[in-house]
Amino acid sequence: MLKNIELFENIDEHTICSKLIESKEYPWEVLPDIEKYIISLGENLDMDRFIEIEEHVWVHKTAIVAPTALLTAPVIIDEGAEIRHCAFIRGKAVVGKNAVVGNSCELKNVIIFDNVQVPHYNYVGDSILGYKSHMGAGSITSNVKSDKTLVSISTPEGKIETQLKKMGAILGDNVEVGCNSVLNPGTVIGKNSNIYPLSMVRGYVPEKSIYKKASEIAEKTTL
Repeated sequence: MLKNIELFENIDEHTICSKLIESKEYPWEVLPDIEKYIISLGENLDMDRFIEIEEHVWVHKTAIVAPTALLTAPVIIDEGAEIRHCAFIRGKAVVGKNAVVGNSCELKNVIIFDNVQVPHYNYVGDSILGYKSHMGAGSITSNVKSDKTLVSISTPEGKIETQLKKMGAILGDNVEVGCNSVLNPGTVIGKNSNIYPLSMVRGYVPEKSIYKKASEIAEKTTL
């Protein structure tokens, strides 16, 4: 359940980066190509709908960008997105349609799908956030291991080597991350899962799960 087609549904409908994601089998394979893809995509955007406010910074005409926000190239801000007070988008970032990047949040080398909310004091680096996922206040992705070795993903079947020094978290569609949680390097959360507040998450969390702690992951039940 770690493949892009398993983490994200209707990819072509939910992100402007669909061709890049669909060209890769696993989400961490996308991360090294984000910068190049943004520049290529941006140069072919419909300039009746987008404005290149500076070189390689494209903002949709319906997006709202606070005057105190800082956007560093290359960046694409899609239709209806809102970039709030003092947000810092530190390059190599795509913010999807109707997404929210809030007060004092920082993004770097990320793809934010449509309708994602990163609204309060979040850091998201070297990560992909799926459609309608939500980062609670103060929750962050940690993207570098303390010993600076390459990131691996822990799964029940063993570790998967990403060959990346920097990888934060991959959130499937409709993932809810509770406030002040830390998603450690190489975290992958399956779609429709919930992470309790104050959690420290590492490795793979199956889809339709409720993560309370590493030793207590409950399967969601439908009413």
